[in-house]
Amino acid sequence: MQNRAVPTVSRAPATAAKLAELGVAAAAAAIRNGDVSSESYASALLQRAQICSDLNAFITIDETAVLAAARDADKSRVAGSTAPLLGVPLAIKDSYLTRGLRTTFGLETLGHFVPEEDADAVNSIKNAGGIVFGKNNLVEMSYGLTGNNAHYGQVKNPHNQAHVSGGSSSGSSAAVAARIVPASLGGDTVGSIRVPASLCGVVGFKPTTGRWPRNGVAPISHTLDTTGVFARSVEDCALIDHIVTEEGESAPRNQFDLRGVRFAYAPRQYLDLVAPGIEMHFKDVVRRLREAGAVIVEVDLGEDFSSIAATSTWNIFFHETMKAISQFLRSHGVPTSFDEIYSGLKPDLKELWAQRVLPNGPGHVSSEVYEATLSVHRAEVQHRFNDAFRNTGAEALLFPTTPCTAPLIERQSKFTIADQEVSYLILAKQTVPASGAGLPGISIPMGLSGDGLPMGLEIDGEHGRDRRLLDLARRVEATIGVLSSPA
Repeated sequence: MQNRAVPTVSRAPATAAKLAELGVAAAAAAIRNGDVSSESYASALLQRAQICSDLNAFITIDETAVLAAARDADKSRVAGSTAPLLGVPLAIKDSYLTRGLRTTFGLETLGHFVPEEDADAVNSIKNAGGIVFGKNNLVEMSYGLTGNNAHYGQVKNPHNQAHVSGGSSSGSSAAVAARIVPASLGGDTVGSIRVPASLCGVVGFKPTTGRWPRNGVAPISHTLDTTGVFARSVEDCALIDHIVTEEGESAPRNQFDLRGVRFAYAPRQYLDLVAPGIEMHFKDVVRRLREAGAVIVEVDLGEDFSSIAATSTWNIFFHETMKAISQFLRSHGVPTSFDEIYSGLKPDLKELWAQRVLPNGPGHVSSEVYEATLSVHRAEVQHRFNDAFRNTGAEALLFPTTPCTAPLIERQSKFTIADQEVSYLILAKQTVPASGAGLPGISIPMGLSGDGLPMGLEIDGEHGRDRRLLDLARRVEATIGVLSSPA
């Protein structure tokens, strides 16, 4: 369980609040230069976690271990260590195995499971000197988009706690937005990084599928699953990406203008059902990017693009779930079974699995349909994207990340967009195509709505060109600005 006692912070409250505002790169530099100790920084974040506990952003925080690791980091700095993340605490979605720290996957049945191994991405963070701050709340088995966990609580939006955080990496996005941690590792299968990043007003980066290590992370689909990161700036996402992948820079980082950059946007596919305020703000962003020197061209991905992308991606998603989870549990010695997980699911999720995941379910995708989906329909989605990039000369595609701002918690199952009633699945409508095609995508804040809720701008890049995408996103961010801390 999450401990509540937080050690007294030796600095004044204003200083603690200022420390909590530091991003990953800034915190790492401050610790490395001796401007602040890792222990004082970790203490400030632990204080912030207590202040923001009502958000339900964490399932587990071992405060004693966090402070011990921070003290060790301070000793390492004195001894000459220059590790890139030395002494910086990061949060981890509770779908990642963490050695010595309980891992629940959002399930009550694993409330006492403490792994003996770290997921590969967690290991990369630790090897770079980073500290595991805690395990973020998530939707059970990462199967949902609103942040509603029946056992560990609904994750609330830091900008307005009456609204959802998005999911499934719900606690990760809320913790970063609330300034509890400067970054958190998450996971994305159909939008579980980009959707909550958009709704909570942070940066969420989904790499090209398969580029980041996935070993040690509870899966849904081996075809679609992607690990990734939340932060409050593109720079911090790029730093974590470099550490996890060991890939260097692809472009000069001192270039911030957009002159010569070519983007595309597809209004027929990505503006057909969005809230009027989202569409208006997106078009204003397009105007501002053009004024900054970017060339933005319109492209049409085809009348049937959205339906092909949605059907093929969801078919893969549901068909692969049972096998992926079962294999993961066996290979990592997790003390539960697929049947036990299914039996303990909340009623609405259990019904969905009965319909679509179980082999005898009425909506289960047959092996024949699944194989055709992979070889024909998914390939067609990839072909449409490739043609769009090639025919327009664009390096990235722009669109609103989510078609609306965060729905109210009390209306999260069904709500309206432009006077049309929709289900919560609409939150992933925009993110699904890139997931199906395996493209890298990043959501950055593009402002606040009239009622103070964040709106996200997604930038999808070409397959495998993640570092270039991060550079483009950094330059867009420099043009449109970043969000301030939630009130």
